[in-house]
Parts: sequence; C-alpha cells; structure tokens
Amino acid sequence: MYIITFKKSAEKELFRLPNQIIKRISYAIDGLSENPRPLGAKKLEGQKESLWRIRIGDYRIIYFVEDVIKIVEIRKVGHRKDIYK
Repeated sequence: MYIITFKKSAEKELFRLPNQIIKRISYAIDGLSENPRPLGAKKLEGQKESLWRIRIGDYRIIYFVEDVIKIVEIRKVGHRKDIYK
C-alpha cells in the first residue's frame, strides 16, 4: 500500500472542479494507493524528476511516485488544456 499525499495547490485545483468530476478523480486517486502505475499511466518526459500522469476523461492527474518509502504525491489536477502549462 502506498500513502497518498497532495501538494497544497493540487488539493485546491481538485476542489474547484465540478462535483461529478471530483468523484471520478477521487476514485482514481484511491486506486493509486494499490497500484501507482495503473494501466494507461504514462511517464512524463522532459522532467527533472519522474512524474506520471493518468487520464480521467478530459482531466489529468500528475503525480510523483517514491517507491522506497511508498508515497504517491499528487502534484496537479486539472483539465487537459490547462494541466501542462
């Protein structure tokens, strides 16, 4: 089991989304505690650290996985048009 943590800005981004989307994203985030690299997860290239992303419809979750201490840190949550800026 991995521990899920949120960067403060990611938590704010999540709660600004519509309630229906929050439920879908929360379910996906809960799944990261069991498997931090689920089917469909992609490693982001061109980053200094190893960031991953998963898709939930038009929304994306960007996160960092620390395997040694079993932590998944959610870095960004948002619509695909805004998330990579």
